[in-house]
Amino acid sequence: MSVPDWQQTLAELIGHCTISSGDPALDCGNREAVEALADRLDARGFDCSITAMPEREDKVNLVARLGPAERAAEHGLVFAGHIDTVPCDADGWDSDPFTLDEREGRLFGLGSCDMKGFIALAAGVAGEYANHQLAAPVSLLVSADEECGMDGARALLMAQNDHGERPGRFCVIGEPTGLQPIRRHKGIFMETIEVHGASGHSSNPALGANAIDAMHVATTAIRQLRDELATRQQADGFPVPHATLNLGAIHGGDNANRIPARCRLDIDLRFLPGMTIDDLRAELRERVAAALDGSDCTVEFRELFTGTPAFETAADSPIVTACEHLSGKPVGAVDFGTEGAFYSRMGMDSVVLGPGDIAQAHQPNEYLGLERIEPMQKILRGLVERFCL
Repeated sequence: MSVPDWQQTLAELIGHCTISSGDPALDCGNREAVEALADRLDARGFDCSITAMPEREDKVNLVARLGPAERAAEHGLVFAGHIDTVPCDADGWDSDPFTLDEREGRLFGLGSCDMKGFIALAAGVAGEYANHQLAAPVSLLVSADEECGMDGARALLMAQNDHGERPGRFCVIGEPTGLQPIRRHKGIFMETIEVHGASGHSSNPALGANAIDAMHVATTAIRQLRDELATRQQADGFPVPHATLNLGAIHGGDNANRIPARCRLDIDLRFLPGMTIDDLRAELRERVAAALDGSDCTVEFRELFTGTPAFETAADSPIVTACEHLSGKPVGAVDFGTEGAFYSRMGMDSVVLGPGDIAQAHQPNEYLGLERIEPMQKILRGLVERFCL
């Protein structure tokens, strides 16, 4: 039996290590993978444009268009996906994570679910229309570094602001949603709060300033803000219908008989559409600074992750109603983030809809179920016929 074109594409994508990581020892470029995909698309008649990330020639974005360029901004359809993956521990896998392995009705490989599988399927379906007279173009947008700050999407938005038009009017982002269309998700930012005191011998508290004690005061203020956010704004449809604030990591002191001079707390705040990163970050900092005002310790704030805005597309947008109809599922909301907010800011009405399941993402033995392939292809074909023919 011959291997379908999309499966050949997926095998090639998985064969390229495109890990994004804050650890330079693990971080990889994606240029080879993107250029190999662009070669495939170019052979099918796509017009491919590759742009490097600022100061990283080995990391690139790809926009591959099929159809009339002049109608892209007002009528074009975009299938979007990130080509990078999270790191993996190969010892936890039952097969080579960089080799596509079909078994038990599943396609195993790093990125098969999140989200090289969608990229391969979207490229395959879009390519089926290479010989059609398209009224509006269909484009494949492949981004870099989504897993480590969404830098690829940020670069695309910046380039559009600086130089020109958006690649399309409507966009489907193929993150793993179990074939359910998503029109809203939460935003997120992460913050480091570091309290500075003074070390000294533990036999006499007056000899120092205890940073852990001061951090206790700070965490009380942070937990109070967390409790207020849980009731400040509610949004039906989200699995957790309010903003959340997680105290994720804390480090302080170095020995039981020394007064600790430093204590660090890392927090994660996820918020609803209508809330903003700047307002919430400012409120967090004001609360902590006020709680420590008059203490013998100082506090320093740093952005651990600049943040991703919350995302929302109008329920009556044509791309939302089309995805509901084609999937047979009602539109929903999720607590995890995507590149949707950036593409919305580029003027593209966007829906998050992909064949994988979020429970399989970032896990050993990541897979995409074969039963999801035909339904996803049917949805993609329906979108091309609705918006491009």
